Amino acid sequence: MKSFFKINTVIGLIVFGQSQAVKAQSLIFERVFDKTLAQTSYIIGNSLTREAIVIDPKRDIDTYLEIAQDKGLNITHVTETHIHADYLSGSRELAAATGAKLYLSDMGGKDWQYEFAHLPLKEGDKIELGSLALEVMHTPGHTPESLTFLLKDQSAPLTPIKAITGDFIFVGDVGRPDLLEKAAGQVGTQEASAKQLFASISRFMKLPDNTEIWPGHGAGSFCGKSLSSEPQSTLKQEKSSNHALQFLNNEAGFIDYILSDQPVPPKYFAMMKNLNKVHRPLLVEVPKHAKLSKIEADRAINNKLQIIDTRSKEIVASGFIPGSLHIEGGNSFSTFLGSLLDYDQQFILVAEEDKIEDLTRKLMRIGLDNIYGYISNVNGQSLALLKSDRVDLDKFETKIDSKDVQMVDVRTATEFKNGHIKGAENISFTSLTENMDKISRDKPVIIHCQSGARANIAYSILKKNGFNNILNYSGGINDWVEKGKELEKKIH
Repeated sequence: MKSFFKINTVIGLIVFGQSQAVKAQSLIFERVFDKTLAQTSYIIGNSLTREAIVIDPKRDIDTYLEIAQDKGLNITHVTETHIHADYLSGSRELAAATGAKLYLSDMGGKDWQYEFAHLPLKEGDKIELGSLALEVMHTPGHTPESLTFLLKDQSAPLTPIKAITGDFIFVGDVGRPDLLEKAAGQVGTQEASAKQLFASISRFMKLPDNTEIWPGHGAGSFCGKSLSSEPQSTLKQEKSSNHALQFLNNEAGFIDYILSDQPVPPKYFAMMKNLNKVHRPLLVEVPKHAKLSKIEADRAINNKLQIIDTRSKEIVASGFIPGSLHIEGGNSFSTFLGSLLDYDQQFILVAEEDKIEDLTRKLMRIGLDNIYGYISNVNGQSLALLKSDRVDLDKFETKIDSKDVQMVDVRTATEFKNGHIKGAENISFTSLTENMDKISRDKPVIIHCQSGARANIAYSILKKNGFNNILNYSGGINDWVEKGKELEKKIH
């Protein structure tokens, strides 16, 4: 099996200790960053005892097994900062594969308890790795059970070296307290969660200013609105630059700030909240999927299996299978597909053979395992292929000058608010299915997004639903701005 960290994960080995009580040769600290979900996990090891703990692992666990083997460590402990909403945790898979002890939060009340076997963690508990210890700090707000782990040297227990904060405090932001309501359906919880978050932050601010902050996400995550791409910070730096921390003496102002302008969470978040809490089948290896023959693929298509075409928009434009959804297999692939596909729906991937493992990894991280197989050559199928109707800037401008056309911007409401083409309507691609009545079947409809990826998805959704007079300005806002055209910020 290929090592994932050679494909799509950024790993940084960081050995600290020269200015701390922990000696450099005993502490091994590695950050594993998955850029597809902007998600971070950590391996902390003691080079003297060879023990290691993994915090917030992703589901393709071979990454951690290979790192441990390379560094001569034994993974003896696995834990999480909270019940995640944005990805399917690999904690149970990793514990099963290594025999490690699984430690999980026992805070937050009975409605926020993990429903499978684990060792419970409460405020003040410690997980020990020889002279190193992770002390548990209960930091509710993003979720009721949320924990922060304070890495300490047991010979100097009053001084934390690092704080593994999960989705509590990020670089440049703090965890959003509205996801329980918006993603998990816990109506009426966001204000109470915001108050909890404010109290947790106030308590955390009492730690030493030089405490290093190592968060669970970076820029690109839906778990906040202003996350930085920087991997870590210090408490002192965040006090001066993190806008959410400028309300330390103003609870009402903090609540208003943190609940406003949060991005709409992807549809699959509700499923993750549930699957990370309950019993589920474990997947300890990356699955291998069959390449379908022409007969097998035709049969599957006739049986209404969904086709997911992962090829580039340029290739798809020249020919695609009718009824397929076009979602390019880039960094946002899993987020987009998780926002559109039902989890009980079986599907087929259209992709080159050398891309299948990477796509499988991206999908297994959010539990989309229902892959029937894949095809790499659409020209070999029985159905007549369709071609995309794409327009460039010149043709786009000619069309929108006419009143006999509908222009639809399929980006998010926040993006639209921050700048859009005059005359455009905003219907996000994830809400198209529920808003078909707003799309004209009588006159031409031109769709666009920021760079073309979401517009191609929207185009495929509309074609699948019988809209035949659809044009795709695939250059989108990026092309519009690059050509010196103005955007309008007033919402109509």
